[in-house]
Amino acid sequence: MTGHALTRFILPVAALLAPGLAAAADTAEHIDLTGHWVGFLSILIFVVAYAFVMVEEFTHLRKSKPVMLAAGIIWVLIAIVYVQNGMPHAAEAAVRHNILEYAELFLFLMAAMTYVNALDERLVFEALRAWLVSRGFGYRQLFWLTGILAFFISPVADNLTTALLMGAVVLAVGSDSPRFVALGFINIVVAANAGGAFSPFGDITTLMVWQKGIVDFQTFFLLFVPSLVNFVVPAAIMHFGIPNVVPPALTEKVRMRRGSKRIMILFLLTIATAVSFHNFLHLPPVLGMMTGLAYLKIFAYFLKKTGEKTQMRDEAIEDAMPFDIYRKLARSEWDTLMFFYGVVLCVGGLGFIGYLALISEFIYVDLGPTTANVLIGILSAVVDNIPVMFAVLNMMPDMSQGQWLLVTLTAGVGGSMLSIGSAAGVALMGQSKGMYTFASHLKWTWAVALGYVASILCHMWLNASIF
Repeated sequence: MTGHALTRFILPVAALLAPGLAAAADTAEHIDLTGHWVGFLSILIFVVAYAFVMVEEFTHLRKSKPVMLAAGIIWVLIAIVYVQNGMPHAAEAAVRHNILEYAELFLFLMAAMTYVNALDERLVFEALRAWLVSRGFGYRQLFWLTGILAFFISPVADNLTTALLMGAVVLAVGSDSPRFVALGFINIVVAANAGGAFSPFGDITTLMVWQKGIVDFQTFFLLFVPSLVNFVVPAAIMHFGIPNVVPPALTEKVRMRRGSKRIMILFLLTIATAVSFHNFLHLPPVLGMMTGLAYLKIFAYFLKKTGEKTQMRDEAIEDAMPFDIYRKLARSEWDTLMFFYGVVLCVGGLGFIGYLALISEFIYVDLGPTTANVLIGILSAVVDNIPVMFAVLNMMPDMSQGQWLLVTLTAGVGGSMLSIGSAAGVALMGQSKGMYTFASHLKWTWAVALGYVASILCHMWLNASIF
């Protein structure tokens, strides 16, 4: 890596492989470190950390650990240079800005995860699963039902929870048909990722774009039809590969626990609060989510005071443990939240060094926004879409609303092309007992890619007025 031209060629790939939000603070004191040894070493640290993230399935080293370590090292290197140049507070100001960005994301996600965990503990998802497996649907019916439900549940719940729920249904009914399980899981991954692409709450990428104020809440729904196309095209192709068999219905009943319906209502009210705070009062959405979390905390107090009893899932006995909101907080995906910390601070460092400005110039000026946004979606099939989108947000290229929606769509659904391209795919590989693998998904990547292309063309045609 010597010479500015070589740096300019390698960085678009190298920096995007590293996680990060990258929001460097506005300051007059700034040193261009893109040609400095600190810059080159930071890229190396980035790539090594993300390599560990990509092989998490094999090493069992949680993805948060390497990126958190990388973030600390990168900012130490930056700070050393700034201190040596008599600007000790510039790096501090940049880090504080990054931490503020992370705090908003952390609190928003913590509130949403707590609601999802509360619904899970109240057996809402388990009741839906039991209802589906007891209906006596055929494989083809179940293939479409689980896909459609995944598409419409993921805009509210995250795609990982949605995929695991629908995957449990497919596995319970089709355990004797590995082909049905493999195709059903591919369909669920595509549907869950597509459903999350048209809602600010459906995926971290859309959430970030909304919280940045780049796209209004209601504008995201212009992606509904393109997202639907992304799901339906590969599903229609895979339909003919599903065995036309009706398996025997399973007799299973699950009764939701007390308060479950009211928690669902409170969750919807929380979403409405966050949207209203942002749209009408111009307050950060996170304030609305934390206010909504207070609704749940107060309701938990009500359940506790009125003698709430919870029933053990696997035992027909009454447990004296009351509904406890802090247990729901403890069940949040803390590794994911810490991974976001590393993401924010890592690319924050790259942005402060100056690399993301080079990347933005290369892909958005030299290649053009449409090509760049399509390639970003393809990249997200290999690299987690969160760091990819965070990098784009830090670059802040000058794009139309149509282009911002395009990159939101491609980053959200591009990961469906490979089983390792999204959290939903990775989770289902672990759940499938060997029936859904990287290779089985790869056989149908061409069909998923057709849906990817069709969704892009649909968006560019339907929403041509905002390009």
